[in-house]
Amino acid sequence: MSADSKKAHNFIESLIKDEISSGKHAGKVVTRFPPEPNGYLHIGHAKSICLNFGIAETFQGECNLRFDDTNPEKESQEYIDAIREDVQWLGYEWAGDIRFASDYFDAIYDFAEELIEKGKAYVCSLNAEQMAEYRGSLTEPGRNSPDRDRPIEDNLQLFRDMRAGKYANGELVLRAKIDMASPNINLRDPILYRIRYADHHQTGDKWCIYPMYDFTHPISDAMEGITHSLCTLEFEDHRPLYDWVLDNITPPARPRQTEFARLNLNYTITSKRKLKRLVDEGVVEGWNDPRMPTVSGMRRRGYTPESIRAFCDMIGVNKAGGTVDVGMLEFAIREDLNARAPRAMCVMRPLKVTLTNYPEDQAETLTLPVHPQNEAMGTREVPWTRTLYIDREDFVEEPPRKWKRLAPDQAVRLRGGYVMTCREVVRDSEGNIVELKCEYDPNTLGVNPEGYKPNGVIHWVSASDSVEVDINLYDRLFNHESPDSDKEGDFLDHLNPDSLVRLTGARVEKSLAQPRNDLPYQFEREGYFFLDAGASEPGRPVFNRTVTLRDSWAKAKN
Repeated sequence: MSADSKKAHNFIESLIKDEISSGKHAGKVVTRFPPEPNGYLHIGHAKSICLNFGIAETFQGECNLRFDDTNPEKESQEYIDAIREDVQWLGYEWAGDIRFASDYFDAIYDFAEELIEKGKAYVCSLNAEQMAEYRGSLTEPGRNSPDRDRPIEDNLQLFRDMRAGKYANGELVLRAKIDMASPNINLRDPILYRIRYADHHQTGDKWCIYPMYDFTHPISDAMEGITHSLCTLEFEDHRPLYDWVLDNITPPARPRQTEFARLNLNYTITSKRKLKRLVDEGVVEGWNDPRMPTVSGMRRRGYTPESIRAFCDMIGVNKAGGTVDVGMLEFAIREDLNARAPRAMCVMRPLKVTLTNYPEDQAETLTLPVHPQNEAMGTREVPWTRTLYIDREDFVEEPPRKWKRLAPDQAVRLRGGYVMTCREVVRDSEGNIVELKCEYDPNTLGVNPEGYKPNGVIHWVSASDSVEVDINLYDRLFNHESPDSDKEGDFLDHLNPDSLVRLTGARVEKSLAQPRNDLPYQFEREGYFFLDAGASEPGRPVFNRTVTLRDSWAKAKN
């Protein structure tokens, strides 16, 4: 279906449709996703990816992947590789080769000389403190640099000397000559180039001067023939500078910048600087820690590309901003995994159960559905034996009111199996419960018992025919809705101490002896889990909890 034959999905689609119908835009729609390779992508970047690639798909256009690599001291090949992998994992392919802003450094330099020759740029010797003083404030205009009226020829020579390495870091900068009295501080003679003696991951030591992002971005867009440069709202005040650059050089194309609201997610940090601090200080295990809001972390936790795209679709694209409830993201993954995840049973904290009236030398195989709502997924075989494990949390000696699990002399159904009744509690020398002795009702497989009613349904596994695994119970990393809004403290003060609970010696049913590393599982009554292939060892799987079956946070707040 063409973009013209369906309702616009967001205001940017509507804008482009209007441009096409009015004749303001003709030809191919070309967008770009331009990350800086100074960290891993996070859920906010996923929104931008879905928007830029989605707009290109809607209008049968193209979307480029371009690294805006103008700050070599903070960039690395590791980040480039991770970003490339994340974009592909989300299901998108960029047009042509991967591009780098550094591909255009020669052209950007030539455009800088063009501005100098037009009297639109000058070399300035003010240091950072002086420049801040001269810039003025939101209520007071700035003052002209003493170097602002230096002759064009002198500026050109100084700029060439900067490139030739004749000056130290920070000794000189190239500035645009715009308006020091502008109410928009971004137009008060912004820096276009600064001196940085640093090897670049793409260009090596060819350059010792590097262009600023605000100068590089419009030129890179123009070099690639970008038609619609989509940016988050913090760049709205930078748009006049974006347009000024293009108005004062001779660009090969004329892109248009449009802003949309960035994604703000509660209980979440998306500042790359703060995420890097979590990594550097060892608060998390790395950028792909499953508690991180990075795409790689979410992938390791078990989020699917479909769920992330569905979430981005749900929250939409607008200019209003605001904060999105992380519960919407969790809803998206539950909806996706509920439909696709095979079911299995996992006993997190095993408690031994002996069926005293079940023959010691007997065993049987029960057949359970892989997915109760999808017969096409088939069935799985679950061994039933005299000795079983149930979860310790499913048994209490003094049950509270409305208790729906096991207690002394009470019966429960074991999911997919028989009904059993607890007859005896066995303790060790320290008084800890180590075993339950129960009787099973052989007439209750698939039918209700006669004369009594089970007190609920619990899950279980065979003691001899189950597999020992380790479980990582992941939860939200922060226990504050806005962890970086605390002006009196530090965002690290709001870490959730229960964001990771490690369980060793859990037991899963035999069908998961060799779990797939590309498939989510629903552990019945517990949540959705994903194999952590990197942490697993042969014969000892490790599973990460993606999300609980229900929103326990919402329940806790109520």
